[in-house]
Amino acid sequence: MRPSIESALIQAAELTRRNEFVKAVAIAEVAINRALDEEHVEIRQWLTDHTADFTGEDAR
Repeated sequence: MRPSIESALIQAAELTRRNEFVKAVAIAEVAINRALDEEHVEIRQWLTDHTADFTGEDAR
């Protein structure tokens, strides 16, 4: 995954934790739409691995 996409996902996670859902979705949507087809699998895995980044909860 390109660093710019990962950066956008990290920013979306931060915005989600601050309850700024509309901004978070807008940023993530642009990043995902710009991703190459082969990056989508990696993005899905990143989102799964970083669920706690969005919820602010400890991963168990």
